[in-house]
Amino acid sequence: MENVQEVLRAILSEQLGELAGVLSVHEMGVFPAACLRGQLGLPGNADARRVLNFRDKYLQKSLLPSDVRRARCRYLPVGTPYEEAAVDLGTPFVVKPATGAGSQRTSVVRSPEEYARALKPFSGRSDVEVVAESFIDAPEIYLDGIWQHGALQWSSLSKYHKSPLSAVQSNVLAAYVLDRRQCPEFFARMEAMARRVLAPLEAPDCVFHMEAFQQADGLTFGECAVRLPGALSPRVNQLTYGVDLIDLEIALALGETPEPPYGHRTPDRFHGYLLLRRPRVGTLTQEDFERAFSFDELHYSAGPDARVGPYGSVGRAVVSDPDASGLGDTIDAIARFNETGDARGSLSLT
Repeated sequence: MENVQEVLRAILSEQLGELAGVLSVHEMGVFPAACLRGQLGLPGNADARRVLNFRDKYLQKSLLPSDVRRARCRYLPVGTPYEEAAVDLGTPFVVKPATGAGSQRTSVVRSPEEYARALKPFSGRSDVEVVAESFIDAPEIYLDGIWQHGALQWSSLSKYHKSPLSAVQSNVLAAYVLDRRQCPEFFARMEAMARRVLAPLEAPDCVFHMEAFQQADGLTFGECAVRLPGALSPRVNQLTYGVDLIDLEIALALGETPEPPYGHRTPDRFHGYLLLRRPRVGTLTQEDFERAFSFDELHYSAGPDARVGPYGSVGRAVVSDPDASGLGDTIDAIARFNETGDARGSLSLT
């Protein structure tokens, strides 16, 4: 998808006539989309250089103001020994694609043997293909928002049940929307970080997704993307706040100029999602989930022919609660039930 020449040739070969716009909802298509807009004279952000500020993890962290705390990050040129990275970053450290997405090909490295295994999925033909970062062991949160006219226009703060990296390995990917009234200072700090990140990185008018680590002594920046948030985040934001991020992203790609304010209503229920997977032991059915919990939305099919999606998912669920804290407990219980197939941790929701 990131081979711009191939994408452009494919489009030109179809002789599609007049095009209205181009949009990618996947991280790997954000850079090609900007290039295509420039080549085909389409509306929306066509500045490919600025897009790289949000695609390359080393470039992004190196361009941030000094007061934005983040992990130390460096490229791993071909042949970089384990000892060099370990001395530079400390151990453990994280190896990941410089322009990756969704924690794919990401590994926590604690030894030379793990380092060798972490590098195997890469081509070994580029000095800027792989980065290493200092490891941060802390809960992860994220801010989904709208950046327009050089300012933060709207945002929603959510918390992951467990890190996306753990979901790549074996756990359920899940997250839920937090309540501004319960932690106003927390929201303020995340929104301040977004302003300190998006402005110096020259963000275009966009929907964005920014992740951070929630440490005892404050927030540490993770990364920021100028695209729709992944998984079911657009859905739970729409259900909670009435803000349709997908419609807004389409409008920006078509050259339209939607104007704030967006979704400033006080939610009466907060929503979260889970990407359900096969349990580690035994089997589960949709009926098993429905007997153990109440859902706003549920689809689960773990048969032998089931299509396996991102993070090993074979289903998805949306749940809600008037109390965001109670919603977090519900997410924990459903995830535990899904991972173990054990109904003893379940609870009934009304």
